[in-house]
Amino acid sequence: MANEYGVPEMTVQEVAQKRAAGEDFILMDVREEMELELANLGEGVEWVPMTALASQQLAALPPAFDDKGVEIVVMCHTGRRSAQVAAWLRHHGWTNVWNMAGGIDAYARQVDPGVGLY
Repeated sequence: MANEYGVPEMTVQEVAQKRAAGEDFILMDVREEMELELANLGEGVEWVPMTALASQQLAALPPAFDDKGVEIVVMCHTGRRSAQVAAWLRHHGWTNVWNMAGGIDAYARQVDPGVGLY
């Protein structure tokens, strides 16, 4: 299912299953640093704040993003900012980009309450 930006969405349960299975994909967190202190998914997340993308554009992306065919799941607090970033990545040629529906808020509520809420 695609969101209003035309980006396919992945549920928080699907993301949790992929992480638990050790699947090879990038989980990209576009929230700001203060938000990470309130709730985070720990290791294995590529943090690229949306403000860095706004100011540095593609230069803000770490080397893990060099392969435009790599699977990327973008997340934020509730899924709105991440949907915008996912659409932006697709616009710039990445082909396997998903938005994590509901963001870390849904993850904390539906998968792991230990993640934290804010």
